[in-house]
Formats: sequence, structure tokens, C-alpha cells
Amino acid sequence: MASITPFLWFTGQAEEAAEFYTSIFKNSKITDVTHYGEAGPAPAGTVMTVEFELDGQPFMAINGPSDNPASPSDDFSQGKIALFVSCETQAELDELWDKLSAGGGRTLPCGWVADRYGFAWNLVPQGLRDVLGGDDEERSQRAMRAMLQMSKLDIDELRRVYNA
Repeated sequence: MASITPFLWFTGQAEEAAEFYTSIFKNSKITDVTHYGEAGPAPAGTVMTVEFELDGQPFMAINGPSDNPASPSDDFSQGKIALFVSCETQAELDELWDKLSAGGGRTLPCGWVADRYGFAWNLVPQGLRDVLGGDDEERSQRAMRAMLQMSKLDIDELRRVYNA
């Protein structure tokens, strides 16, 4: 069976982004870096692709030419692709939130953060499904209204609202 690896397109920041991401997530590493040769399309010796793992999940990043009409925009946050991260604890979520939003990232509503490269991440605490999809519709809707007011999700607060 074929394997599927997320492939992120950059215009000059692939290695920097891979280093940033692997510094944030545990059990992560850069596994390979290739460079453009004389044939181009970028100057010989510049980084072409970076293969890396985030907690064991393989990724690839490319420094593609920005003048290629087939190249996607660098603005990853416009619904092209985003990564969902299920956090085991609130402390883990808080740490990832701080690191991903640092250095020019921006926070967005409902657990979303765009990092300094514009790539969107949805950081979700374990237990969110329990309060949003619980058996009691009224309580779940209270939790949903509270979540819609949050930027970074706070599972303890959502549970408090659900149980109120």
C-alpha cells in the first residue's frame, strides 16, 4: 500500500521551518536534507527538500520556486491544509501553543494558532469531545458557546461550564 506524507511548500524557509517544528515536538528529528544542483531551478547548493519527523510522523518540506505557476501560496492558513494535534494534558497544549505562536505567530479562535510561517495548527485537549458531544445537549451547547469565546482551549474551564 502507498504511504502518505504531508508535503509542505516554502519559498526559502523549508529547513528553518523543519528545525523550528522538530524543536517543539518530542521524538522529532530531521532525517534528510537535499540540495539543488546546477540544473536549478534554485541556485546550486541551496536546500531543496527537508525530510523530518514530528513525534514519528514523517513530513517533507520543499523550497519551491515562487515564480512557478503551479506553486501554492505561502499562506498556509487559508484552508489549504492544517495539522490537528491532540494534546494529552493542558500543560502540553499550553507549551505547544506558546512555542508555535512565538516569533511572529498569531493566535486564532477555537484552539487554532498560525505559526511564524503562516501554517495553521489546531491544538485540542483530550476530553473536548466528551464535553462537546456529551449525552446532554444543553450542557454540550453551553460548552460549545464557551469554546467559541476562547482562543487557546482550556479543558478545565470547558468541563466547568459543561458541569455547571
